Amino acid sequence: MQLFPLVFYVLAAAAYGVHFGGRSPAVGRTATTLLGAGALAHAFVIGMQTMEIGHVPFAGTTQAISTFVWLLVIAYLYTEMAADERGMGVFVLPIVIALQLVPVLGDPGVEPRSALLESPMFWVHVSAMLLSYASFGLAAVISVTYLLLFKEIKAKHLGFFYTRLPSLQSLDVMNSRAALIGWVCLTTGISFGALWAVQAQAIAPDDPRMGAMSIVDPKILVALVTWLVYTFQIVARRALGWRGRRAAWLSAAGFAIVLLNFLPVSYFLTRSHNFY
Repeated sequence: MQLFPLVFYVLAAAAYGVHFGGRSPAVGRTATTLLGAGALAHAFVIGMQTMEIGHVPFAGTTQAISTFVWLLVIAYLYTEMAADERGMGVFVLPIVIALQLVPVLGDPGVEPRSALLESPMFWVHVSAMLLSYASFGLAAVISVTYLLLFKEIKAKHLGFFYTRLPSLQSLDVMNSRAALIGWVCLTTGISFGALWAVQAQAIAPDDPRMGAMSIVDPKILVALVTWLVYTFQIVARRALGWRGRRAAWLSAAGFAIVLLNFLPVSYFLTRSHNFY
């Protein structure tokens, strides 16, 4: 089932690429339509899995990646409509496709959840974390486009990116807003995760996953590092005037840490977050 939305995402990526090269309004509308269809198809897949097991399927890492991809697409579509600008689609879709390949190639199917995951605090924790990752992903894409445009302007060769991307000021504001939304969601996610961990350890003190639930576990440690990076970005913007390129580099670095936590750490290093 995960292949269904991927097909639309690949077609949308091709359309965004053609639009970015030729700036055809008709092709741009086609790209948005294809991406919207992919989001709807993805929502259908998630909905069917939810009906099958009685809860949103994001307890396991592979399932969480699928839900994250869908949230990233929704966040980008909202940004595209709000800014009336399709130039960033060509940068977003490669990330969407690459991550969606993970559930397509390694989807274990929906699985019954552990009894430890019955608490509403766990679902608030996971939902907030995925929303934060989607916001950070969008901020990273905006940052990359900012840096590309800045490089072109600095070289005084106003052409390819200058005619296809929003202004530097607009990109900087968009990056700031996406990073702030992500930080709020991440703070919420970490807070509820800590409350849930205390509750779960009281319910199942002998569960080895609960015994590993501490700050030294790579999954938790890297999440806290991510929070520190984005906290610094927000404080530095206001207190030190770190806008523009510095903010863009921080967003890009922060999302690299997010991907590190989301993929290799989640699959191979954590001993506390293997609920699948």
